[in-house]
Amino acid sequence: MKSGQKQRVGNHELEVTQMGLGGTGFGNLYQSMSDQNAIDTLGATQSAGIGYLDTAPLYGFGVSETRLGIALSNYDRNDFVISTKVGYTLVEKTSTEPHNAPFVDIPNLDAIFDFTADAAKRSIDESLERLQTDHVEIILIHDPDEGATLWDPGSDPFAVSHFDEVMNNVYPVLDDLRNQGVIKAVGLGMNQWQMLAEFAKAGDFDCFLLAGRYTLLEQEPLESFLPLCLERDVRIIVGGPYNSGILATGAIEGAKYNYGDAPEDVLERVRGIESICDRHNVPLQAAALQFPFGHPAIATIIPGARSVEEIQTNVSYFEHHIPADFWSELKHESLLGETVPVPA
Repeated sequence: MKSGQKQRVGNHELEVTQMGLGGTGFGNLYQSMSDQNAIDTLGATQSAGIGYLDTAPLYGFGVSETRLGIALSNYDRNDFVISTKVGYTLVEKTSTEPHNAPFVDIPNLDAIFDFTADAAKRSIDESLERLQTDHVEIILIHDPDEGATLWDPGSDPFAVSHFDEVMNNVYPVLDDLRNQGVIKAVGLGMNQWQMLAEFAKAGDFDCFLLAGRYTLLEQEPLESFLPLCLERDVRIIVGGPYNSGILATGAIEGAKYNYGDAPEDVLERVRGIESICDRHNVPLQAAALQFPFGHPAIATIIPGARSVEEIQTNVSYFEHHIPADFWSELKHESLLGETVPVPA
């Protein structure tokens, strides 16, 4: 696989590179980074042929977009396709309670949900200002379930829903901008697929950012959701390819799975995958990054990175040769289902 190879997104001829750069690290996820580090990281991204960048107002409460804008000013804007998001509105923080978001060194702001047409328009304008650009190619509607399934993926995916507000208020704004050529693609970004399936049936979407739900460990969307996406000409941006940690660290003590400590059954499964990785000289991270591309609905994958070294490492994993026997043995050992598609 080649990180700079391009795939079409939706039915509007926009293409993105198979590997993108997720922007949470630029928003000081878990630890801070400097603006110069961001500039250098983006330079390594460009040098690797990676041309797709994803960010959002939520990431660092504006820090990710601002820092990405500073970094972009050092490079040719036309070398990149950028996606950002609407749905969270940044407001002055009035509470003295500490943030429960996993970002550090962030402004004194809160992010509130607002799925009105005016909020969507205002959010786009504010994002463009922070990014120091006059356009972005992709707008994603962010967490219309308020991220309720993030901490508990097994919870009711419709327990919290802004579906009607999105389709009645936000979608028409974005569809109009797309029709005018102001943006090239419209989609949603969520940590669950069930509500995305309903959106796929209700509107003309180009892409969905699905985080953590189609990975080497999880393939529940395979049966109905991904075929629906192909039918509706929707392409998938894969976020969270490491399931928040364990597919990057391996089954170590304290390994994270879906933002919590990995349960024993998941640890045991990852140990099994690791043993097959060892036999075939395949890094676990390489298998995690390449696995989703067995399915034709997958357009790109967006691991985060906050340094030149992390970009180079991600590219190395993504381009590492994986023999067909590796995938066959995973299936033989029941670590992947027999019908799960794998990269050629």
